[in-house]
Amino acid sequence: MADTKELASDARKYWSAEGYTPGGVLREVDYASQSGGLDPSLAGIKIVDTDTHFTEAPDLFTSRAPAALKHKMPYVKLDADGVERWYVGDRNFGSMGGNVIRNDNNKLLGRLAFPKLEQAHPGGHLVKPRLQAMDDMGVHAQICFQNSGVTQAGSLMSLGDPEVALAVIQIYNDASVEYQETSGQRIFNMAHLPYWDEAAMNKEARRCIDMGLKGFVLPDTPERVGVPSFNHDYWTPFLEMCDATGTPLNFHLNAAIDPNTLTWEGFAFEQTLSVVATMFSIGNAATLGNWIVSGRLDRHPGLKIGLIESGMGWVPFALEALEHQFNEMLPNKANGRLHKRPWEYFRDHFWVTYWFEKVGPKLLLETIGTDKVMFETDFPHPTSLYPGVQEHIVATLGDYDYGVKKQVLETNASKLYNLPF
Repeated sequence: MADTKELASDARKYWSAEGYTPGGVLREVDYASQSGGLDPSLAGIKIVDTDTHFTEAPDLFTSRAPAALKHKMPYVKLDADGVERWYVGDRNFGSMGGNVIRNDNNKLLGRLAFPKLEQAHPGGHLVKPRLQAMDDMGVHAQICFQNSGVTQAGSLMSLGDPEVALAVIQIYNDASVEYQETSGQRIFNMAHLPYWDEAAMNKEARRCIDMGLKGFVLPDTPERVGVPSFNHDYWTPFLEMCDATGTPLNFHLNAAIDPNTLTWEGFAFEQTLSVVATMFSIGNAATLGNWIVSGRLDRHPGLKIGLIESGMGWVPFALEALEHQFNEMLPNKANGRLHKRPWEYFRDHFWVTYWFEKVGPKLLLETIGTDKVMFETDFPHPTSLYPGVQEHIVATLGDYDYGVKKQVLETNASKLYNLPF
């Protein structure tokens, strides 16, 4: 089992405190020119934004917990430095996550978020203004991920209170069902799981599937928090469940490396973050490779995996490298456990996303597969594709025919997440 102090620090490190210090540059946005909805050339396409974040409301857990657990639930407190953070008891559980879109629609550059939730765009945590922001961007639906570290398994495990930890996960998942319904099937939060307990994980996974949630978000290396790796049969019943139901796994920027160890000492916050963010995307190659060589994809032939906030430009290189290594390092194909080649595994099991890229969607789309690439904005996080969403889509996909545009912007996501349209 991982060290409890290390686990407890997970949420606090989720967003570095430096990201809230004074500074950064406010980019003024001409919102009137950026809020015209869907570009006419994309008429009839229901754009699915496959990577966004929905901030946990300050009273999310305290308002929904049973009376006996309310005093143990996460709550938000304004610290002496003027930053709002999550707490459980007197333990700091980290920030409320990233939202660099100000409540007047301008964008903060060089920082992670505003210190207080009220300063940020209300669409970061409220359904109605979120839907308005989506309409303005020309986006029909969004796949959403958590925004704080309060639901991080490592931190919850460190509480030493399995009942509270499970309650936090279940409250989050129940709220996600409500968001899905109240948004008119347009906002789809990915479910969390108590994966520190095999029986509880499988029970909660079945409950989430039965409630209609559209996918799970998982760590790519669960052994880092003391849980068996995906090689272990600990995971087999869960993976069989996902295979049988077509429920996807999502690895959201979970590179199997720690990019913070790759940056030079002495860098300022902005310098470090620029390199770290880049390496997180490229590090998805390790997640891809781990699954491909594991033999798991032969055992679970229907398993669907989304590499989210991944980018796409690295995919051909990574798969070419794996093809070469299969020849050089895996001549016996892992003692007969591997029955396909890397490109085949990718085409049968994986989807990737793009947002800022231009070279990838313009030049590599057909190589990677028009049925394997999805679109995202990462709203409202730092590095999000805001403003200029429709402009960027037209610039990157404009030379393709309408069918390809619809596939990348809508159909691929609908297939991966089993969306109701």
